[in-house]
Amino acid sequence: MLRADLHVHSCLSGLTGNLAFLKSLDCYTEPMAVYRQARARGMDLVTITDHDSIDGCVELLARMPDASDIFIGEEVSCRWPGTTLEVHVAAYGLDERDHREAQRLRGNVHDVLAYFHARRVFAVVNHPFHFYRGQVPLEQYLGLVSAADGVEVRNGAMLPAQNGLVADIVRALRARGVRLSMVGGSDAHTLRRVGRTWTAARGTTRAEFLANLRAGHGEPGGIDGSALSLSADVYGVVVDYWKSLAGLTRHTYSLPRRVLGAGFSAVSLPFQFTPALVSASQKARESARCRAYARALGRTEAGLLRAAWGRRA
Repeated sequence: MLRADLHVHSCLSGLTGNLAFLKSLDCYTEPMAVYRQARARGMDLVTITDHDSIDGCVELLARMPDASDIFIGEEVSCRWPGTTLEVHVAAYGLDERDHREAQRLRGNVHDVLAYFHARRVFAVVNHPFHFYRGQVPLEQYLGLVSAADGVEVRNGAMLPAQNGLVADIVRALRARGVRLSMVGGSDAHTLRRVGRTWTAARGTTRAEFLANLRAGHGEPGGIDGSALSLSADVYGVVVDYWKSLAGLTRHTYSLPRRVLGAGFSAVSLPFQFTPALVSASQKARESARCRAYARALGRTEAGLLRAAWGRRA
């Protein structure tokens, strides 16, 4: 069995999207630091799944061209057409051509999954209930989820309630013959959780590992998330942002941008408890939504079978 953390970010993952005027990054961790931490925590294989970028993996392979334990990954931010629903599709073993085409297609998540399927690129839906708010009927949404090669059933930033609900759904679909891999990843934006959540599959090489994942044989392992863990990640990124303002990271800002960032940080310093409150509130809402989805499905064969049937249709 080989292990890999299939959901990790680096400093090449783009902007955070929060407080956009600050231009802060989603993650400040160097790709090589991700690699070393993952290996130190027992990962046999390493990938980086930056948002809409394969640059972290490309950089690793450029520095270690003979490495046999690295494969390219990417988290593609897709849309369900005609709705506000965002779906994150993680792809593994792709190349630069696949990356370019996925970016061209990502306005339609159905087209992205169809493209990866045609190219035999292993693709999974990450944290299925993170962005879902009923923008499409639940059973229709699960039909899309079951059309992927796999589903992230253990995300190191998601609550056990969400991870458990997704795992129950996938197990029911697998029991009825829908071939889906169950994968896990830390979703780490700092080094703290890299390699704490992972996916295991049989193989002696990265090619065999990915082939077995695509055949539906992936199994997750490691920790779930919590409000405390999310808070620690947020504060970790904030500290890394402050380091970047001081010129201690690769990412540098112009002088006016650094003055703006430093001024905002100083003014907001008395309110640095806010991320912890926001994290606790976010996780409470996440738990409530998952309970509602479980009730809607009734965890019954009927609801799950309709989702599986949507995949075949």
